[in-house]
Amino acid sequence: QVQLVESGGGLVQPGGSLKLSCAVSGSIFRPNTMGWYRQAPGKQRDLVAGITSGGITNYADSVKGRFTISRDNAKNTVYLQMNSLKPEDTAVYYCNFRNWYDSNTGYWGQGTQVTVSL
Repeated sequence: QVQLVESGGGLVQPGGSLKLSCAVSGSIFRPNTMGWYRQAPGKQRDLVAGITSGGITNYADSVKGRFTISRDNAKNTVYLQMNSLKPEDTAVYYCNFRNWYDSNTGYWGQGTQVTVSL
């Protein structure tokens, strides 16, 4: 089993910044992928950014140049630095973890609310 604990959400004004963190524990093997997804009300959950244990990253087009995903393998923690936030970034953000040997099994955090508003 794998457990994920997220932190760092909140309310921020447009143009502001937030940093999300997700600590992963349990049955962690390499290679693996950590990622962030988001889900706005009435919409599906979409990938925001992902990073492999080797450091390869990918981003949704809507956040490229504004968000940065990173990880600390020693702490099994993944981060999402969000800059130049827009109202359309408002959503519940979920951390996700997958071991490559069992890639069909994804583990999720509890979600953290990010609200971008005046």
